Amino acid sequence: MIKGLGVDVIEVKRIRKATLRWGDRFLKRVFTANELTYCQKKPNIYQHLAVRFAAKEAVLKAFGIGFGKIFLKEIEVIKDQQGKPEINLLGKAKKMSSQGELLITLSHCQEYALACAIYT
Repeated sequence: MIKGLGVDVIEVKRIRKATLRWGDRFLKRVFTANELTYCQKKPNIYQHLAVRFAAKEAVLKAFGIGFGKIFLKEIEVIKDQQGKPEINLLGKAKKMSSQGELLITLSHCQEYALACAIYT
């Protein structure tokens, strides 16, 4: 049974602007060390950061909560052995989802990043 659905789309340039304006302060507040390491290895870091930001917002929407209930950093985007994206929940986020499963799909291009999360 589906308990929640969340979709988010973001312009890649918004993440680029936030990163250029706030630097590490922004990055370390939103992304885990694993996410930053992964994205820094990619040719277009901002697309990969943006799709992870969209995933975090989609998960919040699937849970039916907004910002402030859990930290964005408590929602981590990882990949399985085949490269499929998965969500690793930490802290309060992990406690919230102890009764269910999260499914995630991601897509991005030069200008936009999109994520869809389903909470079952």
